Amino acid sequence: MDAEHPEHHHGDHEHDHLDPLAHVAQAEHPDAVADARAEAGRAVRDLGHALVGHAAPIELIDRVTSTLDALSAELEAHTTRQRAQERQSGDWGPPPADGETMTSYEERPVSGRSSPWGLDLHIVRDGSEAVARLTLRAAHEGAPGRSHGGIVAALFDDVYGFVLTIHSQAAFTGELGIRYEAGTPIGRPLECRVRQTRRDGRKLYMTGELTDTTNDTVVARSTATFIAIDPSRFAAGADA
Repeated sequence: MDAEHPEHHHGDHEHDHLDPLAHVAQAEHPDAVADARAEAGRAVRDLGHALVGHAAPIELIDRVTSTLDALSAELEAHTTRQRAQERQSGDWGPPPADGETMTSYEERPVSGRSSPWGLDLHIVRDGSEAVARLTLRAAHEGAPGRSHGGIVAALFDDVYGFVLTIHSQAAFTGELGIRYEAGTPIGRPLECRVRQTRRDGRKLYMTGELTDTTNDTVVARSTATFIAIDPSRFAAGADA
């Protein structure tokens, strides 16, 4: 997965530092569409965890299937969204202040509040580090009681993107390494803390740790190399 780029100032203090490919609210409904999508994303996430985490009668499961199929058909009848065409205007804004909550575009797969696959992260700036706090849930489970390893890798990759925000640098993921020190628990509070350690030309070197905060155990460590690019390349899509 490609990490995202520094966000620009949106103007609404609750959604500061959104990136230039963020959702553009309709003029007649300044925040209603984005807020409605966020609630829908939250509901889909909750549904996934409820479906995976609970035994249910087949009649209820069949009703879930038919309801979701019908809703999918309704949604697919509408115009396809293109993030590159929804690009907002405006200058690149300053990085968030120390201690400030950081957000990104609404549908960012791991951290976006509208993402149906999101991890419900709360991310803040702590000096030169980005710190994400979260609790993994039923649909994230791999081995019994433990997160699937791919969830941990996606978490690191996404949170590294907020370090790019701190440094006001656009970049793509070049390499991502994960060392799993212990099982990452389901249902316990976690903290993912990452930072840039050095730069060599266009190469940005990062490190990070994922900690079970109930006992201060580091359950995973990560290294990464990001490649700095011109921000205009994001709007060009995969062929840029």
